[in-house]
Amino acid sequence: MTDDARPKLPAFDPETVAETNATSIPPRHRATNQMRYNRRLGDHAGLTNFGVILTRIVPGGQSSFRHAHSRQDEFVYVLDGEVVLETNGGAQVLTAGMCAGFPAGTGDAHRFINRTERDVKLLVIGDRSAGDEISYPDVDMHAVLGTDGAYKFTTKKGEPL
Repeated sequence: MTDDARPKLPAFDPETVAETNATSIPPRHRATNQMRYNRRLGDHAGLTNFGVILTRIVPGGQSSFRHAHSRQDEFVYVLDGEVVLETNGGAQVLTAGMCAGFPAGTGDAHRFINRTERDVKLLVIGDRSAGDEISYPDVDMHAVLGTDGAYKFTTKKGEPL
């Protein structure tokens, strides 16, 4: 692609945004989530009211532990591949072009798992409502969004992780 053909801001090529598997999840729970990689597209574009993330899950990986937000909505669109969505209602296979929405406060814990031999790509969109809490029904972890915009993780009893 020539320089003249490249998008100009505010447009950009998502492939130019750094991909990372960094997570703020505490070390004792971190390894399970290191097989997914994010490109924080919303941050790159300077968005502050909501986040947009291009997530790539490698074979055998998951998006996160099953979790539910108290105040933040989430929407996920499957761009490429086949992924298993696990919710309180069970498991469902999603393929490219399918999507799922998770309204805040419903308690419907969810995660995406790649059980195939190919990478999966998801477009994840969520708001950044203050005071959000995240519950994790399958692991002893709870998170509260701090005033600094970072989640603080504890056990379900409130003990530091």
